Amino acid sequence: MKIGEVARAAGVSVDTVRFYERRGVLPEAGRRPSGYREFDESAVSRIRTAKALRELGFTLDEVAGALRSHDAGDATCASERWRLEAVVERLEARIAELARARDLAARCLADCRSGDCRFPTGLSL
Repeated sequence: MKIGEVARAAGVSVDTVRFYERRGVLPEAGRRPSGYREFDESAVSRIRTAKALRELGFTLDEVAGALRSHDAGDATCASERWRLEAVVERLEARIAELARARDLAARCLADCRSGDCRFPTGLSL
C-alpha cells in the first residue's frame, strides 16, 4: 500500500504515518524502485492500535515500547502492567490539577457574583 492509502484507511494524515515510522511506532517501510514507501496491510491496524493507546493516555514512547514488546513476543499482562499504571497515575494527577483549577474558577466566579470582581493574581492551583 502507498502511504496515502495507509493514511486514509487508518484515518490519519500522511505526515502522521511518516512521523510514526520515524518514532518506531511503524516498522520502516519498504521502498519501491521509485523511492516511494510501500506498506503492507498490517500498517493500518498498527496505526489504529497506536491511536487507541494514545487515546487511552499512553505517551508516544510508551506506544512504541508496547508495540516493540508485542512484536518481540515478550508482552504479557505482568510485563506490561507498569505502562497502564503509569497512564492511570498521569490521569489521576491531571484530574486533581483540573479539580483545583475548577475550584479556583468557581471561587473567582462566586466573588464576581457578590460584587468583588477582580482578576486573580499569583494563582496557585
